Amino acid sequence: MIGAIAHYTLLERLEPSGPGELFRARDTRLGRTVAVRLLPAEPAADAGATAALMERARTFVPLSHPNVTTLFDVGEHDGRVYLVFEFVTGQSLRAEMAGRPMNVRRAIDLAIQIADAVADAHAAGFVHGGLSPESIVITAKGRAKIPAFDLAARSGFDHSAAEARLHDYGSPEEARGQAADERSDIHSVGAVLYEMLTARRPSHRGAAAPGAANRRVPSEVDAIVLKAVAPNAALRFQSAVTLAAELRSVAAILDIRGSAGDEDAPPEAHRTSVGRILLLAVVILLALGGVWWMTAQ
Repeated sequence: MIGAIAHYTLLERLEPSGPGELFRARDTRLGRTVAVRLLPAEPAADAGATAALMERARTFVPLSHPNVTTLFDVGEHDGRVYLVFEFVTGQSLRAEMAGRPMNVRRAIDLAIQIADAVADAHAAGFVHGGLSPESIVITAKGRAKIPAFDLAARSGFDHSAAEARLHDYGSPEEARGQAADERSDIHSVGAVLYEMLTARRPSHRGAAAPGAANRRVPSEVDAIVLKAVAPNAALRFQSAVTLAAELRSVAAILDIRGSAGDEDAPPEAHRTSVGRILLLAVVILLALGGVWWMTAQ
């Protein structure tokens, strides 16, 4: 036991991905394990600013999605705001990537989950503003989770709360100092998928197709990823719902092809091989037919 915050007993200090200190804790009222994040103290912040931050943080509590880490509680401890989340066992997406391209089908499946979570957040009025492989958790059952408080209200946090957000994989417009919107999140989802497929981050000036670096990536996936990470926000998918739908469509295509996403040959080579097999089968049948005809004479 490290200490206590309100009715949460701090059991273990965790490596935080984000601001402040992170702990595994026990909710003594409900008897469940939770994660408690203690945000950094703001030296210049007054009571009003802290109260405003807490009020804004509470807007995330109603957000519920299977791919978003649920925020249970918000409070204040010794002048510092604390956030209480569901405790998720697993590892970061960065750890699963392990510095190499992932299986294509697995990467698409994770991207669908992330896009679904972002779409639900957008519908509730939130924008993330900087998804990254470090901030995405892969649970012990292999599902993706994004932390709820990484989301920002469309109106944005004030400067005193700036440390409460992560900006690891910002979009080109954010790099230019412009505000993040839904299309910025679409770029982040695309950038994470790009790195899952290639082990590289796409350039803000325009990226080569993932298939250029990983021959296992089919052209249909290239087209979706390049549209998601387009430098010009107007040329990207305009909603995360559409991005998720496109990814589902290409996943279905891969499933119909019987492609697991880890084949050495690209789909074109696969189709060529099938064609050769069919041609060989026809030749064999013709030959057998000729033998039968000659025997019958």
